[in-house]
Amino acid sequence: MTIRDIRITHHQLPLDPPFPAAWDTQPRVRFPATVVRIEDDSGPVGIGSGDPMHGLPDYLHLFLGTDPLDLRRHSEVLANIDFHAGRPWALEVALWDLAGKIRGEPCWRMAGGAGNRVRVYASSGVHRAPDEMAALACRVRDEGMPALKIRFGRASLAADFAVLARVRAAVGDALELMVDCNQGWRMPWDTQPPWEYAQALEVARELERHGVYWMEEPLHRGDYAGMARLRAETRLRIAGGEMTRELHEFRTLLERECLDVYQPDAVCSLGMTRLRALADEVTAHGCEFTPHTWGNGIGLVANAHLTAGSVGARFLELPWDPPDWTPGRRDFLLETPLCPDAEGWLDLGDAPGLGIRLHEPTLAATATGATGYR
Repeated sequence: MTIRDIRITHHQLPLDPPFPAAWDTQPRVRFPATVVRIEDDSGPVGIGSGDPMHGLPDYLHLFLGTDPLDLRRHSEVLANIDFHAGRPWALEVALWDLAGKIRGEPCWRMAGGAGNRVRVYASSGVHRAPDEMAALACRVRDEGMPALKIRFGRASLAADFAVLARVRAAVGDALELMVDCNQGWRMPWDTQPPWEYAQALEVARELERHGVYWMEEPLHRGDYAGMARLRAETRLRIAGGEMTRELHEFRTLLERECLDVYQPDAVCSLGMTRLRALADEVTAHGCEFTPHTWGNGIGLVANAHLTAGSVGARFLELPWDPPDWTPGRRDFLLETPLCPDAEGWLDLGDAPGLGIRLHEPTLAATATGATGYR
């Protein structure tokens, strides 16, 4: 039983109208996705998707001919590649999917078997006006989801605060509200500096007034002192870590008590195997583990399996902001988009691996050599 083939393809879904992501100063006219398929010599094929994995083809020989079930070895090799090339973790998602198919068990069971479903919160992605955001919040409530994440970053803090106040007035206590400040990192062309501590504290005080469940990425990802201070000086949960790259960085965040909520994404940071161990470390410190999932449906379902099968979470991110960001756009790679039930639960089922199927006609129609948003 050995790995005999690895194939990487790139795809772009045209976005018309363009998607004005709140964290991107340039509206997105295409949604890029990279798909990796790993084939065992007995026939099963594992599927993964995430970053473009620039530079990874130079290292694929390190996996060909190896045991597909040696996930710990593969994780160590990928961690080394992560230092030398682009983030390679979509490959490990495919390895987990392949291992599950070989073993005949779902990935949530491989992650510990604690559960096969997770409740989701709606993660908005657009800067809407107050009444439009209030209408979205009411729809989230009516769809059965328990929480909504609002994006800050409008032309002024006053505009952001007005949106938050309007949403809270519209839904009362029927939804938990989270606020993503998007200060942890920037797109390559965005040179705006992150908030200083005083500005983050000003925002935190307003969020406290509205009973916000967590304040996400209020400072640069490396401002350990600022995050620890903000956590100590406010009543809010401080969330972050979605783009933190190294295990030692997460352990520094834990040791310095920077965060209440840890959000590493299995297709961006550390991969499935290492995040499974980190989840235990996070909960042992009395903190919440609930991954970032803003990408396509393959990354979403991988993080759902990881979370549901290991330590669980009160809720997991579901990128959902119609009409701009719909399940059809988000999950264009898949035969069936991922949708929660009437109470906001995403059921992962008992199918081996990730339990998903690619939509091959769409893959053929969107195949490209490009990996960007334009």
